[in-house]
Amino acid sequence: MRRGGLTAVLFALPALIVFGYFSWGPIVRGLIMSWQKVNFAADPSWVGWSNFAYVLSDPLLPQAVGNTLLFVALGLVIGFPVPLFLAVFMAELRKSKRLFNLLAYLPVVIPPVVAILLWKTFYDPGGTGLFNQILGFFGLGPLGWLNSTVLALPSMVIEATWAGAGATVIIYIAALTGVRSELYEVADLDGASIWSKIWNVTLPQIRGVIIIMVLLQIIGTMQVFAEPFLFTGGGPSNSTMTILLMIYNYAFVSQDFGAASALSTLLALALGVLSVAYFAATKRWSTE
Repeated sequence: MRRGGLTAVLFALPALIVFGYFSWGPIVRGLIMSWQKVNFAADPSWVGWSNFAYVLSDPLLPQAVGNTLLFVALGLVIGFPVPLFLAVFMAELRKSKRLFNLLAYLPVVIPPVVAILLWKTFYDPGGTGLFNQILGFFGLGPLGWLNSTVLALPSMVIEATWAGAGATVIIYIAALTGVRSELYEVADLDGASIWSKIWNVTLPQIRGVIIIMVLLQIIGTMQVFAEPFLFTGGGPSNSTMTILLMIYNYAFVSQDFGAASALSTLLALALGVLSVAYFAATKRWSTE
């Protein structure tokens, strides 16, 4: 107070009010709606746990959860190493580094809906699809990418990796600039190979960033919506139905906003518990 703290609070108060209203306001409203029957055609009525019981008893929920977790797992196996590899590769470049940075970030600039619709033509199950044409050169295919219950979800993971890797690459490149050059010089004196330097020098030095990016990817992929909605609408045979797509169907297909809010609350709670457990499990490794 003596150092002018009250003045700083007064200057920040308008921004805090706007942020609270537009950010936390919908969150609080969503929590309230999860306990109500809401369809916006009549006044909301209090139903208590009924929305949660209805959502948890939905026979489609286990499959949606399983599909979402599979998307997360495939994203970690396929999508997570790609931006890290690209960042390490581009950090070693001496020429054309700006060009590679531009090419890596370009997919992020493309609007997600446009990118998905473009990839949908690539995945055309007929012989005219780009990927099937490529397979045709090797005497393979054609494959029914998005029409297959086995291939549909991995196909979406590949597109999501392409679309989101650019932003992650930029973050990793920024982290790599903080790695001390003398560590690489010592490794060179010891005769370390490039793979040995990456494993023993580069990765340990940016492990704090890697830990955060793993968590952010898990949270992001748990909330996947655009890809299954625009690619398949949850098909074929609900093989790409995800939790967020179920929330959308509750709200805008069934007009049951209470159930949609209840499932949203459960998802937020699960992600919150996961985040706390993840930070507790990685705290020691990240600070060593």
